Amino acid sequence: MNRNLLRLAAALAGAAAVALPAFAGAYPLQVARNVIMYMALAITWDMLLRSGQISFGIAGLFGIGAYAAVLGVLRAGMSPWLSIAFAAAFAGAASFLIGFLILRLRTMYFSIVTLALAEIFRIVIHNLPEFTGGPEGVVLEGVIMKGSASGLYWLTLGGLAVALAASWGFEKSRMHFALTAIRNNETSAKSSGIDIFRWLLVAFVVTSSIQGLLGGIYVQSYGFATPDSVFDANFTLLPLAMALLGGIHSTIGPVLGAILLGLAAEWLKLRIPYGHLVVYGIIIIVVILFMPKGLYGLARKVSGAADRRRA
Repeated sequence: MNRNLLRLAAALAGAAAVALPAFAGAYPLQVARNVIMYMALAITWDMLLRSGQISFGIAGLFGIGAYAAVLGVLRAGMSPWLSIAFAAAFAGAASFLIGFLILRLRTMYFSIVTLALAEIFRIVIHNLPEFTGGPEGVVLEGVIMKGSASGLYWLTLGGLAVALAASWGFEKSRMHFALTAIRNNETSAKSSGIDIFRWLLVAFVVTSSIQGLLGGIYVQSYGFATPDSVFDANFTLLPLAMALLGGIHSTIGPVLGAILLGLAAEWLKLRIPYGHLVVYGIIIIVVILFMPKGLYGLARKVSGAADRRRA
């Protein structure tokens, strides 16, 4: 695809995102915040996927970040802003320790363990009522920036900017070559001198830190946290479906998938509030079977075929 065209589209999309609060009311900004939040999570999921490791632990790290932020305010007296940074640091530290235990696993074994970790985190939160509030959760005295619709939108957009910067950094640095080599052939990568465990640990910690950051932003935006809300399966299934729909192993793919599926998700929640997760699952199956490279991959294939015909 034409890189200049992609840069122009990215610039226009960025300008539209920046200008949105000047033209939209509270409800459209709320919808935009939801789409942006899931978009950032989809990007972080894809960043780790570039190594070949499929994680189902997004909700777990997102929830850990959310609770780190809210408890940092209530138990340690942190400011809301500091608590968001603490959420990222706590999720990163937790993933660093966990990574030493699980990053030796591959394929479905790694996926199953990450899924189990999310449930373990939720159960632990449930069973520490005096500290975490238990099943009923905890409530903050107020919402960050006094609940300003535009302010909360900017805050969430800032979280997306962090995810985009990290993803582009992965693509433009040695990280890209290391993760691609690991995904394609671990034996060959190891024989080439690539420290597989080190690069996997870096990718896991960076993506987990951003997911924790997003959890902190989420809880400070709504002013409360319960185990069932912040560890919700939506925070795993929807980002995963977005990345697969848009196209994996890229930054543009998850962004494209998030825009399309994020808007559809809002409609689905209103129409089938207890069945929308089934639709996400169907999307994942259909994309894997018939369009494994997603919409972005399909567009690149069509564009490449057109260029060859012109040549």
